Amino acid sequence: MRAYHKKAWTCAMVITVILSFSTFSFAQTESIKSRHTWEIGPEISTIEYKEPDVMSQKGLMYGIGAAYTYRNGVMIKVAGRYSYGQVDYKNSGTINNIDDSIFEIRALGGYDFKISSSFTMTPFIGLGYRYLKDDMAGRISSTGAKGYLRESNYYYSPIGIEAVNVFDKGWSAGVILEYDYFWKGTQKSYLSGAIAGYNDVENSQNSGYGVRGSIIIKKQTDRVFYAIEPFIRYWNIDKSEIKNLTYYGTVIGTAWEPKNESTEIGVKFMIGF
Repeated sequence: MRAYHKKAWTCAMVITVILSFSTFSFAQTESIKSRHTWEIGPEISTIEYKEPDVMSQKGLMYGIGAAYTYRNGVMIKVAGRYSYGQVDYKNSGTINNIDDSIFEIRALGGYDFKISSSFTMTPFIGLGYRYLKDDMAGRISSTGAKGYLRESNYYYSPIGIEAVNVFDKGWSAGVILEYDYFWKGTQKSYLSGAIAGYNDVENSQNSGYGVRGSIIIKKQTDRVFYAIEPFIRYWNIDKSEIKNLTYYGTVIGTAWEPKNESTEIGVKFMIGF
């Protein structure tokens, strides 16, 4: 329980700081006009998942993302994405072309600091949910090990800052830096799909963090804008809680999710209006 109180206190402090800055700079941001923005576009990335000294997976993901943003000094943004691809598993044996999919949704709130007529900085904080499905059910590795379906759920708070500079002729460039405060995760392993009689195990993950960053190049026209955004998304999650492993109801051992990290590097393209 002490860990959760510490997390809540950290989040509260960050919100207080952002609100304090917002009040201080209100006069500077009065000139920012209200704006509703919708955007949508594809993305492509490579993803690598590692459990140090245990296993790794690597592959290519294809996705689509969409977002709605409202700005009037205050910034409110809701964004979601879905991506799908195939990864290759490597341990003592290998399994290729494993179906993977990711769904993520985020809600952010921040405040625009008008530093100059062309330069704006926006600190933000929010809530996020990430779901990953890794489907090795029915697959057998090169050494005869049986695969199974795994589902991962992360609940976190993005805390970051966006800096944007507007140039002539509708061009702008921005940088987004973000720390993802990890509240909780659950990892469900459907072991019964690999060996009949085994129980499906759900492990809680209580410690970890994420980091992400991107660069945005945008061209605004009279009706729409076009943008390209190279990005990196990184997660580092500690070892999970331990649960019993049973065989037809009899405890035969324990099961846990090892310490792991994942790195996704890619680029997305957007059209907005």
